[in-house]
Order: sequence, then C-alpha cells, then structure tokens
Amino acid sequence: MSKKTTLKAAPRLRSGSGKLKQMRREGWLPSVIYGRGVENVNLKVDAKTFSELLANSSSDSILINLDVEGEGARSVFLKTIQHDPLTGHALHADFLAVNDKTEITANIPVNLVGESIGIKAGGILEQYAHTIEIVCFPKDLPEFFEKDISHLDDGDSLHISDLDLPEGVKATADEDVVVAHIGKPAALVSEESSGSDEAVEAGEVPATSQKEEETPAAAAE
Repeated sequence: MSKKTTLKAAPRLRSGSGKLKQMRREGWLPSVIYGRGVENVNLKVDAKTFSELLANSSSDSILINLDVEGEGARSVFLKTIQHDPLTGHALHADFLAVNDKTEITANIPVNLVGESIGIKAGGILEQYAHTIEIVCFPKDLPEFFEKDISHLDDGDSLHISDLDLPEGVKATADEDVVVAHIGKPAALVSEESSGSDEAVEAGEVPATSQKEEETPAAAAE
C-alpha cells in the first residue's frame, strides 16, 4: 500500500494570473481541493516541500495528509499537476478530497526485476508499459508493482494478468495487454536477415514473381 505523506498548506485568498505569479515567486504553489460533496477550497503549499515530496515518491499518484492552517488535516489524493512547459516546474496542483469509500484512478509504475532466461541468451527486453492505470479505494492504493521476469524466455511476453494485482485493485486495461516482451537476440535477427538475402541471391527465393517481371508487351506475346 502507498504511504501517506503530510504536507502543510494555507488558505489562498489571492487570485488572478499576476497575483499567482507573485505567489510562486514567494515560494508558494497555488493549489485547490475539490471533490464530490466538497466545496472547492483554494490553497497554497510550500513549493520546495512539494517538489521534495514528488522526488521521494515512485509516482505522482500519491495520497497526502494535507494539514491546512486553521482547518486541520484533510485526506487528499494528488490528482493533477500543471507544469511549466519550459522549466518543468510545477505551476499548480489539484487535490481530490477522499475518504475510505472514494474510488480513485491512478497510474502506478511497473518495476521488472531479475534477469530473464531470454536476456541471458542475448535477447532484448522491450517494456511497453512502464505504468498501468488502476482503480481502487485509498486504503488499497499500491506504491508500485514489482514483477520477477527471470522465467521469461526468448519470445515470451508479460501481460497485465501476470502482475498479480493485490485485492481491491483493478486495471482499467484488458488483462491480455502486453506489458513487456523478450525479443530475439540481435545476432539472430541479423543472421535471419542475412540468410534471406543470401537465399534471394542464390535463386532459392525469387526476388520478384514471374508475373511482376512480365511487361504488358511480353504478356501480350
């Protein structure tokens, strides 16, 4: 289960692009809390602390104990972060107010461990999904998924159904979606390609069919 981190926050009274820019220069990150049956609350959190929180988390899908000045603690889920397209710095954060019965959607990292049989033989690991989208209640939110791939041989694939998701966690994608695949060794691919070229040159495999070589004139004759 994902760990919950405490983050201090304060009410935000200022609004407007100019005032928000000034707030960021002062070291604050403009934020908001929203949710079903909850009135939207404008807040600001310490930008440096928020960045450190993300740096120490496996993903942005995290639960936070938001300690709001003058209001006490509130359990929230980090829903979205708006980033500066040039610097990558966070510009705004949206927090979803949650309780034990709030269903949340999160993107959880997939960590593959172990050296597969196929890789030992020179194969290549191709990981297509580094995160998967899941739905669960806050108490069941995982920090990451870890899967040992030591048993995978050349040509084998790892599917979402192989990840052994914990109880209460459901992937939004189909179970047969491929997460990773062990490709053929580069040397073998090169040999197969070279073999095909040699077969064409030797006349064992025609480079083009007889029909393709015939011109309309030749066909008429």
